[in-house]
Amino acid sequence: MQHNVYIYILVAFLVSFLVRVLPLTLIRKPIKNDFIRSFLYYVPYVTLSVMTFPAIINATQSPVAGFVAFAVSIVASVLGAKLFSVACISCITVLILEYIII
Repeated sequence: MQHNVYIYILVAFLVSFLVRVLPLTLIRKPIKNDFIRSFLYYVPYVTLSVMTFPAIINATQSPVAGFVAFAVSIVASVLGAKLFSVACISCITVLILEYIII
């Protein structure tokens, strides 16, 4: 069993290393394709969203409260609220909903 752990760590290292090193070694010229450039431009935003959204939903005792707070925060930010205000509104929404639900 102990031997398999080292193989798993080695495979994980190789995969993560190759994903980072291969683009640096294979692509030497600037990328001129507009589709690929726009795709690469949005990769960090999509990655952050994919990591953040489940954390917002699962951070509360009730996923419904997390989802409603997320929706309320989007509405508040679209209406022009600042970051601190959006965070406070989201926290108050979760507090009220969890008090009602639980």
